[in-house]
Amino acid sequence: MQPMLRLGTRLFALALGAILSSCVTKDTTHIVLVSIADQTMDVYDGKYWIARYPVSTSRFGEGDYPGSRGTPLGKLEIARKIGGGEPLGEVFRSRRPTGEVLYPNAPGRDPIVTRILWLRGLEARNRNAFDRYIYIHGTPVERDLGHPASYGCIRMRSADVARLYNTVGIGARVDILSGRLPDPNPAARATAGNPAPRATAVNPAPRATSVNPAPRATSVNPAPRATAVYGAG
Repeated sequence: MQPMLRLGTRLFALALGAILSSCVTKDTTHIVLVSIADQTMDVYDGKYWIARYPVSTSRFGEGDYPGSRGTPLGKLEIARKIGGGEPLGEVFRSRRPTGEVLYPNAPGRDPIVTRILWLRGLEARNRNAFDRYIYIHGTPVERDLGHPASYGCIRMRSADVARLYNTVGIGARVDILSGRLPDPNPAARATAGNPAPRATAVNPAPRATSVNPAPRATSVNPAPRATAVYGAG
């Protein structure tokens, strides 16, 4: 009975979240900028820059046509938030938690994990985004971040997408750019309490573990990803 009770509790939480999300005040403060050229995301609280994360957009390029698997450009908003309170690495299928938890770069797996921020287009050029299930979501394939690797969605590290989920609300603006991100001005950085973007987001510094690095089997010889089975975004 325990698995059934757990599943029932999760489904009730999802339904309650959907009801409550329709009643919350829209987040008009936060802006999320995503650069396809940089494969990077910046987050602003008003005019103040607060975070930078590496991401992966579509391996099929830009686009919003149904079936294109492209990442849509332009102004969008966060329409729904799914997965609050779930553990990092929780696997979602059809936006429902399955009870399976994956560690980063688990071999042979490429599902949607941890959190889902479902996007709705605000322009004609991205009007299909919601119906195409374009999300910002966690990925277990963290080694691919910083390179186009998705099927239309915007992928993030589990820890990063959980932090973003807790920062932004329903209605927060998401601008997806084909070009480079603007450089946050020094005043914005200092006021935000985050003096410089993390080096890992764009130009990762070499890790000082070269003396005796432990070999990581999953990153050297990763097993084939079951994308056809698990349908990651």
